[in-house]
Amino acid sequence: MTDDNTSPQSEDNGRKAGQILLEELASKPRQRGSFWRRTAQGLVVPLLAIFSGLVLGGVIIILTTEAVYAGFAQSPLAGLSEAWKAVSQAYSALFAGSFGDPARILSALQSGDALAIRRAFNPFFESLVASTPYIFAGLAVALGFRTGLFNIGAEGQIFVGAIFAAYVGYAITGVPAVIHIPLALLAGALGGGLWGFIPGWLKAKVGGHEVINTIMMNYIAFRLSDWLLSGPMKRPDSFNPVSPTIQETAMLPRFFDNPIRFHLGFFIALGVAWLVYWFLFKTRWGFDLRTVGANPNAAKYAGMNITMSTVLAMSLSGALAGLAGTNEVLGLNHNLAMAFSSGYGFDSIALALLGKSHPLGVVLASLLFGTLRNGAGRMQVVTNIPIDIISVLQAMILAFIAAPAIIRTVYRLRQPEEHEEGVFVRSWGGG
Repeated sequence: MTDDNTSPQSEDNGRKAGQILLEELASKPRQRGSFWRRTAQGLVVPLLAIFSGLVLGGVIIILTTEAVYAGFAQSPLAGLSEAWKAVSQAYSALFAGSFGDPARILSALQSGDALAIRRAFNPFFESLVASTPYIFAGLAVALGFRTGLFNIGAEGQIFVGAIFAAYVGYAITGVPAVIHIPLALLAGALGGGLWGFIPGWLKAKVGGHEVINTIMMNYIAFRLSDWLLSGPMKRPDSFNPVSPTIQETAMLPRFFDNPIRFHLGFFIALGVAWLVYWFLFKTRWGFDLRTVGANPNAAKYAGMNITMSTVLAMSLSGALAGLAGTNEVLGLNHNLAMAFSSGYGFDSIALALLGKSHPLGVVLASLLFGTLRNGAGRMQVVTNIPIDIISVLQAMILAFIAAPAIIRTVYRLRQPEEHEEGVFVRSWGGG
């Protein structure tokens, strides 16, 4: 039985397209021989995009450094010397702020002072701490992309996940950490999943576009958190809009003493990334989601439930974003304050694009953004270069990723064969 607007010829074409698509997707796991070749091809453009972003970032540093102009006023050689000095100092400070100063690390190890050693290695661990919420949020958007959905509401889902986790963290008492921590994590995932379920249901049932709905849900989440922190969830003994401190049994364990804040959340994020990979590429549900994202019409003719896939994908995407907020509450802040998120949900869109919507790529992109973000502070202190230069770097890298033809033209790369990547652009048409 067909719809009124569907001709027998189009239905037959849809069945053929569905059969071809299913055979193609089913054959991918068996293509073991070309795995490393395809992986290397997929990494070329992102790596060159990062390199190009750093080069252009160096140009911006040169153009915004007064000492360079003073040097060129003396002689071209002096100007070039000042330009090299400005760029090398900036990126050296960025590296030291992200991974630690090698000289300081060596000196601390030789001294044997435990506190000095922790301080020397702290920049490296702090970069991992900064990368952790990026991993959760990036996975959230990437999972939506794989299903042909644009989840622009990760920021709001982060807030709602943090609200749920904070409440469970301080309201439940008298339970051991082995129970309390999983409960708080599940609560955060449930809150984010609920905030993703609503636009997913609207998309599947009434055709409401997920981009508009998730953006609106962001504002609702922001105002909801403001109201809760100014009233029902406000700490009684504080004038500031902040929740009570969570119980110690709900805090994620830290592996080192101060000043290192590295905690269990990083390994939870890696475990979740593996679970997302397993779900997407090793299970039937993941296969259905990817098929719907690749070609919803073919998936429909193949008998897949488009409605369930849409709602499930948005709910899981929201749950992953909720874990990003949960991580910040349980692992770092130990309470919930207004505007606690530094734009992780919006940066996650760039992470999913940079990581090609693959869990491994998202993890690597998150580590990159985390290290850049952590090292930016030291770069500003040492060289007086505004911290905003890191945002410029990230924007240029994203621009090159979004327009790979630029990279292929500049570096004379061969156009790759068409494959499953990039199917998420379908959703902009609202179909």
